[in-house]
Formats: sequence, structure tokens, C-alpha cells
Amino acid sequence: MTGPVLLLLGVILASLSFRLFRYSLSKTKTDRVLDRLGEGQPVAAETASGWTALERMFMRAGLGKPTDRLGLWLTAWVLGALLGLVVADWLGLLAMVVLPPLLLRLYIAWRYQRRVQRMIEQLPQLLDHTVRSLKSGRTLADAVLGSIETAEDPLKAAMGRVVRNVQMGVSLPDSAHDFAELYEKDEFRLFALGLKVNHRYGGNASELLENLIKVIREREQGIRQLKAMTGETRVTAYVLAGMPVALVGYFMTINPGYLMTMWNDGPGRTLLYLAVTLQVLGCVAMWRMLRSL
Repeated sequence: MTGPVLLLLGVILASLSFRLFRYSLSKTKTDRVLDRLGEGQPVAAETASGWTALERMFMRAGLGKPTDRLGLWLTAWVLGALLGLVVADWLGLLAMVVLPPLLLRLYIAWRYQRRVQRMIEQLPQLLDHTVRSLKSGRTLADAVLGSIETAEDPLKAAMGRVVRNVQMGVSLPDSAHDFAELYEKDEFRLFALGLKVNHRYGGNASELLENLIKVIREREQGIRQLKAMTGETRVTAYVLAGMPVALVGYFMTINPGYLMTMWNDGPGRTLLYLAVTLQVLGCVAMWRMLRSL
């Protein structure tokens, strides 16, 4: 069986190499320049597709474009699937085909939440620097762009999108609105709304930003208090979700025959399927309840 697997692997790798070679030949210098200029620019909603949504997920998580390492990801996925086929037959193939995309999706979501939380924590510092720049006599646009340059990552890298849009002729309020809609957080939307109101109706920008700083800090403090008050509930949910999995792992380590006897029996296998289904449904229900806290 090793011979056909190696032959299939060689054909797949040769196909990927030929595809990458054709792509490098067909992509002219003008196309590269246009792609570089358009990197991170707003995407029209009507042109959104599955691939656009994937690029959006990678961009929000700070992972760049998925096309940067597409060949590497596909090669690793194919190798994992073939390894699963060799080790555990069709069940291993199915597991290695389904699990990597699922784990990648969970990792992107976790990285996005962690990154955007850090950005929200850095936002009051950026606004405070903007207020000081305004009081020193700078315009609102210069103060905001200057504050972005002095910010730290990940906020500086993420708001580089705003700087690029402004340099290409997009107004600052529209650039901030595009940034806020990309990351879908109320704090960024309040910031964009404040810039839009000041741009359209005028007023004291320093006072507006100071009030925004106060709102963001009070909101962050309220979220931390809520997490502290619901900590016991969260720990209980984690224990209830992890206990059945831990027990199964313990039985498979100490006495594998205990569960294998049920797996080899028809009614016992049905009960195991039912237990797995109930476990998944229970985890989903607790996850939904935790999200509402």
C-alpha cells in the first residue's frame, strides 16, 4: 500500500508545484503593484464571497492573507490525510480531513478575540495622545494619524489600515468607519462615530474624545466586574464539559476493554453514540449560556 500512497503524494506535489509556477508567470509586475496598493483596503459588500470571508478572518486575526502560504497549508493537509489513511484506514482519513480545518477555525477565533481585546485596552492611550496633540494646536486628522504612529502593536498594525486609506484619499471618518466594521467592536464604532460627528457638525473634539475615553474605561471595568461575578458559573461549566471526556480518557488508559466491550456490542455502540451526542449538545448549550453572561 506504500507504493500507491507515495505515487499519489508525488502527483499532488507535482500538481501544486506546476500551479504555483503558472501563477508566478501569469502575475505581472503591474498586478503586484496594484495588489500592494490595494492591500487592506475596504471590500465592497456586494462582492463578498467565501474566499473574501476567509481573508477577512485571517486579516482580523493578524495572520496576513491565506494565499501567502496556501501551497504549504495544502501540502500539510494532504500529507496529514495520507498519514491518517495509512495509520487508521478510512476513519483516520476522515479525521485528518475534518479536524485540521476545524482546529484552524477555532485557533483563528481565539487569536482574533485575544488580539481585539488587546487593541481595546490600547485604545484609551491612543485617544489620550490624540487629545494632547489637539490641545497643542494640531488638526484632528494629524492628531489621530500621529497617535497611530506612536501606538504599539497590535493596535498600530491594525490601524495602519486607516493610515493607508487616508493616504489614498479616503476621509478620516470613512477610514475609521471601515476599520470599525472590520473588527465589529462597539468601542471602535464609537470612535468612528465621534470622528464622523465632529467632521460633519464641528464642535470640541478634545472634549468628545475625553468623554469617549471615559466611556471605554467604564465599559472595560464593567466587563471585568461581570467576569469576576460569574467566575464560579464559568468554572462549573468547564468542569461539567470536561469531566466526561476526562473519564473516557481515564478508562481508555487504565482499562481499555471496559469501553471496547460496549463498542463491539450493538446496543452498547448505540449508547456510546447517544452519550457523545448528548455531550456535544450539552457543551453547545453551556457555551451559548456563557456567551450571554
